[in-house]
Amino acid sequence: MWWAVVVLAAFPSLGAGGETPEAPPESWTQLWFFRFLVNAAGYASFMVPGYLLVQYFRRKNYLETGRGLCFPLVKACVFGNEPKASDEVPLAPRTEAAETTPMWQALKLLFCATGLQVSYLTWGVLQERVMTRSYGATATSPGERFTDSQFLVLMNRVLALIVAGLSCVLCKQPRHGAPMYRYSFASLSNVLSSWCQYEALKFVSFPTQVLAKASKVIPVMLMGKLVSRRSYEHWEYLTATLISIGVSMFLLSSGPEPRSSPATTLSGLILLAGYIAFDSFTSNWQDALFAYKMSSVQMMFGVNFFSCLFTVGSLLEQGALLEGTRFMGRHSEFAAHALLLSICSACGQLFIFYTIGQFGAAVFTIIMTLRQAFAILLSCLLYGHTVTVVGGLGVAVVFAALLLRVYARGRLKQRGKKAVPVESPVQKV
Repeated sequence: MWWAVVVLAAFPSLGAGGETPEAPPESWTQLWFFRFLVNAAGYASFMVPGYLLVQYFRRKNYLETGRGLCFPLVKACVFGNEPKASDEVPLAPRTEAAETTPMWQALKLLFCATGLQVSYLTWGVLQERVMTRSYGATATSPGERFTDSQFLVLMNRVLALIVAGLSCVLCKQPRHGAPMYRYSFASLSNVLSSWCQYEALKFVSFPTQVLAKASKVIPVMLMGKLVSRRSYEHWEYLTATLISIGVSMFLLSSGPEPRSSPATTLSGLILLAGYIAFDSFTSNWQDALFAYKMSSVQMMFGVNFFSCLFTVGSLLEQGALLEGTRFMGRHSEFAAHALLLSICSACGQLFIFYTIGQFGAAVFTIIMTLRQAFAILLSCLLYGHTVTVVGGLGVAVVFAALLLRVYARGRLKQRGKKAVPVESPVQKV
């Protein structure tokens, strides 16, 4: 883990500040549920008027009767553009191994795997550092915690928006046809899922959070069975059962964190459930948007554009944007951590697109599954989380089941059967 040594050398307090994470403040205005409602109200102040405007333009048949300078903007935002055959830019086909030498393919795979591992492992280390440790601690002062998860979400989305915008300008893209307002639904759920993810670290350990992400296939299958009446193969039920057993082994055997109590643990689990629910909606909505034949970079730009709009508006309404900026000014170390966190998130997105384009979703899933296992190990080494032997076996069972799912999908594909679709990887963080 040479890169972890480099990160710790550049930011020595990542593994320092060994103070035991404290419980969040008891003031009712600091309760996560209250903050969630306030954030949701801020997003609604944009979503509701926007939805009413969209319905108004549709009822007025503005596409046929509209005129003036605002017509192109309203058309793009509300109605979209019908793609023309002459404007279509075929997406580059995945490069097959036969077209290049095996050595070159191996080097590209190593590049993709290293990029994904470095980007997301560093992101995980920084995420836990920012949300669970104090800044500015001295011998006489305990320092202060950064508590505004929404400000972190904004920083991630701003840099991702810039990267996606540059990619759209520098690389030729298909003609955009989706109504812009449709991105707002995926943006809203993505912002809420990211907020829940950051906020959960105040209540549960990072390894618990990673396992919760790995086990989200279970609620997805349950919703598919109950809502869509979808049928699943026997191996899918088997792997879901193994994941449930592994997660249960980990949660029931691992010793409690010093900061934990039944109340805080329940709050953390509720937030993780919220993360899984919002993230599942984001993936499904993005899958529907891809029917407009857009590229992944265009999707990344559209979703992050509305995410920035929502978070900036909500922070301004709460007066929290200035406070977050002041915190960065008081603690340059936090500013460096937050910037590097955003860089890792944006670069990780580009590595996702390149890896899937070159090697397919199965290889990408294997790399990211291994990344989750490494993230748990790294978190335990840097931040002193205790995992018992039974808990470690539970983690092994979970990741063995995930790899078994990848293998089974590959076998089904080879036999020509229709496998369960792989979820959209556009917004992973």
